[in-house]
Amino acid sequence: MTLVILAAGMGSRYGGMKQIDPITEDGNFIIDFSIYDAVKAGFNKVVFIIKEEHLADFRDTVGSRISDHIDVEYAFQRLDAIPDWYIADKDRVKPWGTTQALLCAAKYLNEPFAVINSDDFYGREAFDILARHLRNNADGDKAQFCMVGYKLKNTLTKHGAVNRGVCDVDGSGQLRSITETKEISLSNDCDHALCSRGKLSLDTTVSMNCWGFTPGLVPYLQEVFYNFLKNVKDPIRDESYLTDVIDIMKKRDECDVTVYDTDATWLGVTYSEDKPYVVEEIKHLIALGEYPEHLWK
Repeated sequence: MTLVILAAGMGSRYGGMKQIDPITEDGNFIIDFSIYDAVKAGFNKVVFIIKEEHLADFRDTVGSRISDHIDVEYAFQRLDAIPDWYIADKDRVKPWGTTQALLCAAKYLNEPFAVINSDDFYGREAFDILARHLRNNADGDKAQFCMVGYKLKNTLTKHGAVNRGVCDVDGSGQLRSITETKEISLSNDCDHALCSRGKLSLDTTVSMNCWGFTPGLVPYLQEVFYNFLKNVKDPIRDESYLTDVIDIMKKRDECDVTVYDTDATWLGVTYSEDKPYVVEEIKHLIALGEYPEHLWK
């Protein structure tokens, strides 16, 4: 099984390369803990999707730490990795989103794989769930995917708004639809969340980009990304999201997505102000013995 880590984002809210910002005295990143948990769950390969100019930084830090524990590959998300018929706006500087990111890593996606963000801490349970599903669910008439779903209230930061995939899940734990929703924030009275679409219940199930996929996803990535480019409204800022691919496949009844709910509290560094809390929570988990003091030694 392969773990794919999305690590090519700009980090504009954070103000720097949050993917490789140390959170322990040993210099470990959030990514280190995700990979550690994935190895324990049985994943045997990791693919970092990064900007090519960051290769040395990744290879010389987390790459060198983990290479004795798991096979490591790198895929590059490039701004010019687009079809010849599309002329990009000269002012475009950010990557094209998570759909394009996975397209750039398509050659590695020939076995069951999980996809996560580089700057989110998911916890051991999430990787055990992903591994168990990927081992036990092969594609039949439809692709068999899964998602670890978090309660919205457990994924908000007090330092600003966040983007989440808002999910509609049926009574048997199957995803009906997913909508990429931007600028979600906690209300002043803290009893609901606010977004451009109005109010959201704090118990709403949301995606934190913690997915389990089969290679059945791959053919849809190019189709959805190309259609995005044909209809893009803001050629400088718009992105094609993985959630769009899933939602389209669901509407065509071409995949099943099992949602495994968790009550775990998300840890992440959307904003630089989030980092001190994450550092302290990781210290606490180490003190409890959930992780060794020296992760890779």
